[in-house]
Amino acid sequence: STERSCLLRELHRFESIAIAQEKLEVAPPSPGQLRHVFFHNALPFVGFGFLDNAIMIAAGTQIELSIGVVLGISTMAGKHYQIPNCFFLFSCCSSLAGYVEALASRLGLSIPDLTPKQADMWQTRLSAHLGKAIGVTIGCILGMFPLLFFGEEEEKLEEK
Repeated sequence: STERSCLLRELHRFESIAIAQEKLEVAPPSPGQLRHVFFHNALPFVGFGFLDNAIMIAAGTQIELSIGVVLGISTMAGKHYQIPNCFFLFSCCSSLAGYVEALASRLGLSIPDLTPKQADMWQTRLSAHLGKAIGVTIGCILGMFPLLFFGEEEEKLEEK
């Protein structure tokens, strides 16, 4: 009962602080805070885009030859990674996302220090969405590195 009364007191205190903050005008996030939000959202998506593209390029042909043949998928759907990417996104990336976020936090990427009102402002949401979009774009470009190795294999096959 003592712990419950202590918890109840703290909840009432927290609730009164929250009510007081609702009445106060909150300043929009500073440019430094917006940069922090941008990078906090971009870094994990760089890792996600890199892993998505690198694995799909490296394993796309094998996925096409195994799953594509069994399911009767056209070469266009399999070759251009629409069908394999669906399988990949649902199976692999959901488990890899936690590792990418853990790596980002180990690199020192802390959560931006914003109030709940600041976190809900349009500037903050725009910064977060831009970070995700630019991060996944950079990650996908970096994840194209397996393409550097495919030209040599095709040249060897043409020589034979």
